[in-house]
Amino acid sequence: MATIKHGDRTVITNGELPQVGTKAPNFELIGKDLQPVDLSKYAGKRVVLNIFPSIDTGTCATSVRTFNKRAAEFENTAILCISRDLPFAQSRFCGAEGIENVVNLSDYSTGEFGRTYGVNMEDGILKNLHARAIVVLDENGTVVHNELIPDIPLEPNYDAALAALK
Repeated sequence: MATIKHGDRTVITNGELPQVGTKAPNFELIGKDLQPVDLSKYAGKRVVLNIFPSIDTGTCATSVRTFNKRAAEFENTAILCISRDLPFAQSRFCGAEGIENVVNLSDYSTGEFGRTYGVNMEDGILKNLHARAIVVLDENGTVVHNELIPDIPLEPNYDAALAALK
C-alpha cells in the first residue's frame, strides 16, 4: 500500500508501483474501438504509462495534452494514457483537443490494471479510480522510471519521465 493526498485528505492505494529494474507486468486494457490491447503490442518500443483518475479533470487533461505535445520528440516510443474512463469519453476529449500522438486506454471493464500496478485508490471520494502515476519502460519492458504523484491535483514531473527515455 501507498498513501497519497487528495487535498487535505489521505488516500490509500492498493499497492505499490512496479519497481525500477523489474519487468513491467503485462496488462490488457480497452482501446477506443472497444477491443482489448495488451502491453505486448508495444514490444520493442519504449513506453510511457501516464496513469490518472479521469480525463474529465483539469490536471488529467493537462497531462494528456502535455504528453501529446512532447511525444513527437521521441522515436520508437508509445505514450499510453490510462484511466477508468469509458473509451467514448477518452475519444471525445482527444477529438475535441486534436490529440493524436498518444494512445488512450481504458481500465473500465475490470480495474485489473489498477490493481496490478498498485494505483487503485481504496478510499476517498475517488475510490476505485487510479491514482496519478507515471511508469516508463525501456524497449525490453523493464521499468526505468516510476513516480506516484503525492497529491492528486499535482502534475507529474514530465521532464524526469521523458529524461528516462534518453
